[in-house]
Amino acid sequence: MAKTTPAQYIRQVRQELSKVTWPSRKEAIISTVMVFIMVLLASLFFLAVDGILSWAVELLFSVRG
Repeated sequence: MAKTTPAQYIRQVRQELSKVTWPSRKEAIISTVMVFIMVLLASLFFLAVDGILSWAVELLFSVRG
């Protein structure tokens, strides 16, 4: 494996960064909002599942004893 000098490394990083297609400001904002919405929906889903399972477990234990 060939050794890479710090200067070569910086040069390679700059070359790779020039190949990146960065999102526009609008795309970044829309993506961020979509992530927040999906996190909110997932949180509500797991809150509901947790509530249902808690209720079911309480029901089970109250019937048995």
